Amino acid sequence: MQGYIVAFIIGGMICVIGQLLMDLTKLTSAHILVLFVSLGAVLSGIGLYQPLVDLAGAGATIPLPGFGHALVVGVIQDVDKSGLLGLFTGAFRSAAAGLMSAILFGFIFSVIFNPKG
Repeated sequence: MQGYIVAFIIGGMICVIGQLLMDLTKLTSAHILVLFVSLGAVLSGIGLYQPLVDLAGAGATIPLPGFGHALVVGVIQDVDKSGLLGLFTGAFRSAAAGLMSAILFGFIFSVIFNPKG
């Protein structure tokens, strides 16, 4: 039960930071998306995001910085396994399941539901 609470608090804090950035700055949601993904990638690259993932689990991997983290982890693993080629394949391999799920479910729901114009 404690893991769920920690995940909720950490994930909620990431979302609160995003909301504050939207409310208090002139940054658009697209700017914040790129900022969060890039920040997750940088923090992962220097070894600071993995301890947060270990602490919060899905609370750190589901929000946008978690996507940047997944990309960097995939690149690091593929570089270790395949050398320089892993630099180009690792991010795709690590993000493929999530991206394919988003595309598939997006398509399914667009067929099921008719948007109001």
